[in-house]
Amino acid sequence: METQKKSRLQSIDALRGFDMFWIMGGPGIIASLYAMTGSGFLGAVNEQMEHVPWHGFHFMDLIFPLFLFIAGVSFPFSLAKRRANNQTNQQIHRHIFQRAILLFVFGLIYNGLFRFEHVRFASVLARIGFAWMFGALIYMHTNKLKTRVIWAFGLLIFDSLLLSLALAPDAPAGTDIFSPEGNIAAWFDRMFLPGALYGGNFDPEGLLGLIPATSSALFGMLSGELLASSGKITSEKKALYLGGAGIVFLVGALLLNFVVPINKALWSPSFVLVTAGISLLLLALFYWIIDVKEYRKWSFPFQVIGLNSITIYMAQSIVDFWGISNFFLGGIASMFSKEAGGLILSCGYIAVCWLFLWFLYKKKIFLKV
Repeated sequence: METQKKSRLQSIDALRGFDMFWIMGGPGIIASLYAMTGSGFLGAVNEQMEHVPWHGFHFMDLIFPLFLFIAGVSFPFSLAKRRANNQTNQQIHRHIFQRAILLFVFGLIYNGLFRFEHVRFASVLARIGFAWMFGALIYMHTNKLKTRVIWAFGLLIFDSLLLSLALAPDAPAGTDIFSPEGNIAAWFDRMFLPGALYGGNFDPEGLLGLIPATSSALFGMLSGELLASSGKITSEKKALYLGGAGIVFLVGALLLNFVVPINKALWSPSFVLVTAGISLLLLALFYWIIDVKEYRKWSFPFQVIGLNSITIYMAQSIVDFWGISNFFLGGIASMFSKEAGGLILSCGYIAVCWLFLWFLYKKKIFLKV
């Protein structure tokens, strides 16, 4: 735990909080509103609150890679601060490795480590920790922008070739190379990933997915490098460059989709491009509104969440926030229709989570990993 510093871009915390809001119960509100109204528009939005089964993309598929992207954005600021404090490369390396290992351990706990049944080693937090670690090491030891860009896109090219040319050795002849049974990443997990696999014979947070996920982290770091730069580039131009890059990435994703499908479970290169593109657009928007135009009051609820994002992610698997919401609002909810009651309890759940984070904020307690 450590006291929060003021020398940071508020837009990064707000965007992280916006991202975590959808893990913290946002989809429940959408589902309840749709159940109450039957609105076609809300039905379409509610559909976006579910992950696609395999190929394709929904809004909820953005939440995980957006968090990794934001973790990347923060690294150039952190690295500059550590070097300004005269930390050696060895000390910075230690921090990078410790962070990755700690997130891996948190992921084990989140997966139910203490239930001692079938431990699943792969996790969302492990993917974030190790992809960020590899991205940080690449960024730290490459001094030129061109070299970093080559690394980011080179990893995607390598992964594209791997997924599109290497059929799983145990797949029957004629199996689709991008299918759950035929993709090389699934086979690699079956062979080399210890513990239980999320999908039985394939894990969406498996080993080979670290290759393109490292690119996701690097794209965030390149964005952070732009934001942290001082020189002739104005803040307005930084926002414009981020937005322009986002559009280019989205076009690239649509084109690559014809060759390598957009697929979250595979963390395919086209998935990296589409999520990085949307992440860039969101970062440009939040940065321009909050840090350039200084319209900040509206973002405070998101900042409270963003400053303790790992805390609320872990707390939701440990603390019965639903029970607390039901304790205080269950009686009121029972006085309305099932759909309206569900909306009340969903809002109560988010309120309880937020008040928990607000208490930590007021006490200046921030879990830093």
